[in-house]
Amino acid sequence: MSIDTTKDPVLQAIGLEHTYDNGFQALKGIDLTIYRGDYIGLIGQNGSGKTTMIKHFNGLLRPTKGKILINGVDEATMTIGKISKQVGFVFQNPDHQIFCPSVSEELAFGPKNCGMSPGEIKDSVEDALESFKITEYANHPPAILGFGLRRKVSLAAVFSCRPTVFIMDEPTVGLDHRSARELLDIVGELNSNGCTIILITHDMRVICENTKRGIVLRSGKLILDGTTREVMSNIEMLEQTQIRPPQVIELSKELSPPDVREFPLTTDEFIKKFIKAKKAM
Repeated sequence: MSIDTTKDPVLQAIGLEHTYDNGFQALKGIDLTIYRGDYIGLIGQNGSGKTTMIKHFNGLLRPTKGKILINGVDEATMTIGKISKQVGFVFQNPDHQIFCPSVSEELAFGPKNCGMSPGEIKDSVEDALESFKITEYANHPPAILGFGLRRKVSLAAVFSCRPTVFIMDEPTVGLDHRSARELLDIVGELNSNGCTIILITHDMRVICENTKRGIVLRSGKLILDGTTREVMSNIEMLEQTQIRPPQVIELSKELSPPDVREFPLTTDEFIKKFIKAKKAM
């Protein structure tokens, strides 16, 4: 599949298996390489192994078998602190992450624990406040902010540690369309600046409109890995995982000749391909 493998690997799972204490095998031999600058949509039903795999990437779980490499270094040799400097994780619920009395203190907490100097901490906090457009809330208690702003603070708090990989669990849940779009624009800018993004979401439209690569898990196995268009166009395989692509893809398939294997991902692409083509006839 059309994945750019010329970039440096940042995360590698090699023969990754994980069995919990109750005997349940959540991961069954995952081989996966994630590259610098990837923007990935991680897809799968509940119980597919997504959360277990992510917990290996941020060091919260250790493999039963196989290994994880972070920028070429075996994760088994790294402390959680060293891992968190390179791989940042944003919780689905910001209230599970935020606890400091002010936004600026929240943004400074991670850099302090990562061992940054006072000057570096100050610069990192100011950069995070500006990047996420929350400077005016620097002295506000996060608890009094609206949900969308708390979501921004939780992402900015991870950003302030300056990791090269951002893992986000359902970042748009609970946000209205405008707030979700604003947040995803910021995430897109992070990716444009070289950060690797892993987006976990059940919203296939978010996947189609934002990510560049799709990874699909089912019952602890990796079953699809390719560009977002390649993955989302594989409707039959997605159906086997009980995942339904956006209606625009299903409609595109119905309107396309049988030999077509890739379809528009968004409404704008659909209009360009079908509506404009029809007008030109």
